[in-house]
Amino acid sequence: MCVCQTMEVGKHGKNTTHAGGRGVLLEPFIHQVGGHSSMMRYDDHTVCKPLITREQRFYESLPPEMKEFTPEYKGVVSVCFEGDSDGYINLVAYPYVESEALEPDDVPERDQPRRKHSRRSLNRSGSTSEHKEEKAGLACDNSESIQEMKNLKMHSDVPFQMLDGNSSLSSENITYNPWSLRCHKQQLSRMRSESKERKLYKFLLLENVVHHFNFPCVLDLKMGTRQHGDDASEEKAARQMKKCAQSTSASLGVRVCGMQVYQRDTGHYLCRNKYYGRGLSTEGFRNALYQYLHNGIELRKDLFEPILSKLYSLKAVLERQASYRFYSSSLLIIYDGKDDWSEIYMERRAEMRPKQLDISLPASLEDGSSTESIASQPKVDVRMIDFAHSTFKGFRDDPTVHDGPDMGYVFGLESLMHIIEQMRDENK
Repeated sequence: MCVCQTMEVGKHGKNTTHAGGRGVLLEPFIHQVGGHSSMMRYDDHTVCKPLITREQRFYESLPPEMKEFTPEYKGVVSVCFEGDSDGYINLVAYPYVESEALEPDDVPERDQPRRKHSRRSLNRSGSTSEHKEEKAGLACDNSESIQEMKNLKMHSDVPFQMLDGNSSLSSENITYNPWSLRCHKQQLSRMRSESKERKLYKFLLLENVVHHFNFPCVLDLKMGTRQHGDDASEEKAARQMKKCAQSTSASLGVRVCGMQVYQRDTGHYLCRNKYYGRGLSTEGFRNALYQYLHNGIELRKDLFEPILSKLYSLKAVLERQASYRFYSSSLLIIYDGKDDWSEIYMERRAEMRPKQLDISLPASLEDGSSTESIASQPKVDVRMIDFAHSTFKGFRDDPTVHDGPDMGYVFGLESLMHIIEQMRDENK
């Protein structure tokens, strides 16, 4: 195992080593609801994940019009294990130095990480590493027990509650999303098993797309009717096709991959995972979407139009991307479970007589004469993520070239919009 020089927390929360280098202590990202690679918190505005070269190159090649709907790409960091004085093993990020950090299939080039800074910016957004002093480590014995895993200090002001019966934490109120803990545990286990050969790892720095939400409600949707990349083996392609055929990916072009939604009545987040999503029927998918838009007291009807507006805009952008395929990519829909707008919305509904319960929502998307200003709508975000299997004409000399837009993805967007429109019309 590579255990580098012990970290000390500086006066302003910055991490420094005895050798004078400077690193950032990574923390598990508590709002991860899907995926399998662990997302780590770098700072308030930035997360990082293990680097896959294809995904990095894809972010670097994004058309300008797609950047509104993807996280900002901020560069690369080198990550290694470091021990602390309490006996924990932490992940620490350092400025990336060319040919020093290893990709999954690389062979080691040296035994000890260097501490000098790269010419590359550690964070192109200019964010600082002002971290809380709590640690996000794993006990050195790497115990598999839930109790040991609770030593991870993944703090949230709001408890999480897992709804899925296959979770051993389903009855507990905890301070992290159970899926983020699962991914973090698996990621550390993989890295530790390889640590005798690999000293540094490359991680991508990406925008934390939930940073401006107070209580982020997140829906992770696996998009498209096909999930395997062009380079998938026959065995993997068969597995992915079976998953699609047995889920709403085939019938709707979209399936639930994870979810957390803030409940105003209990003050908890309720969570769902990908196994729940795979078992849903078309009606079950609709019910899950309803649950995502319900705050435990009532359906957030004020969210219909802002979400639809974002989805229509994304669809228009993707229909112009000829030859692009976003296999196995996900779509995040995010809103704030408790913000100024939702407070006003709740107050107005409480004050109105029964016959007036339908408060003034923005007009349909075709009607540009709405009296509701855009500024008065709740904050909503829609972002595409996970591009490890994406491709387009001329990308990395990929042998397979596709014609026209990704209609499997577009079909998923159309299904999603249709269900939301039905929900809106039924709840006027």
